[in-house]
Amino acid sequence: MSEMLDYKSRLSDPTSRKFETFSYLPAMSDKQIKQQVEYIVKKGWNPAIEHTEPEHLMDNYWYMWKLPMFGETDVARILAEAEACHKANPNNHVRLVGYDNFSQSQGTSMVIYRGKTV
Repeated sequence: MSEMLDYKSRLSDPTSRKFETFSYLPAMSDKQIKQQVEYIVKKGWNPAIEHTEPEHLMDNYWYMWKLPMFGETDVARILAEAEACHKANPNNHVRLVGYDNFSQSQGTSMVIYRGKTV
């Protein structure tokens, strides 16, 4: 049996904070972000873009970038909105969300652009 290791994430050290599954991995490339958008579109989920300051990443409320893109299937348009949000808020974390109409919940949610830590 392998040994369990403690991940050194502490509230007192903002650079160590982990905030979602993909944050333990290296930042996603443009190709990987596109693949995630394609997955959301393929599942029929409604994409949305959210952002927040790094010091508020553990809060439940993130700012919504415009409204969710109900019925949007153009991957390039979704990516353009994510990039526009990132350019308008370069120091913020930007999150891609896929809302599932049938379960009325988030089908997926991931940070695609990481802001600068405090």
